[in-house]
Amino acid sequence: MPIPRRIAASVLLLRVGYGLALIARPGRLSLRWLGPAAEGAPLQVALRALGVREAILHAGALLALRRDAPLRPWLAASAVGDLTDVIATAAGRRRLPRGSAPATLAVGGGAALVSLMLAGAVER
Repeated sequence: MPIPRRIAASVLLLRVGYGLALIARPGRLSLRWLGPAAEGAPLQVALRALGVREAILHAGALLALRRDAPLRPWLAASAVGDLTDVIATAAGRRRLPRGSAPATLAVGGGAALVSLMLAGAVER
């Protein structure tokens, strides 16, 4: 397997793991991002849905990788998901913990950038 596809596989596995962890422990993983509200049951519903999105999307990408199918659509969808998280956080930044919006820009924006870079590298 070419190196870009190996790197993509590693990133995708990490993203599936993050999604599963978010399903299992949404409050713990989101406390810095969303503050004490992340421990509340209503918000955990949305956080678990986010975890499902992460797990299914990236598992689908892994399956495409295994089948030697195109990865660009999967990686583009991943980047779009990350950017929606950044945009939603920026829109609600006044009610979030101090530093949450810049941290989300760094993490979510960085994850989107990694996905886009991989999309450009995996199918050359």
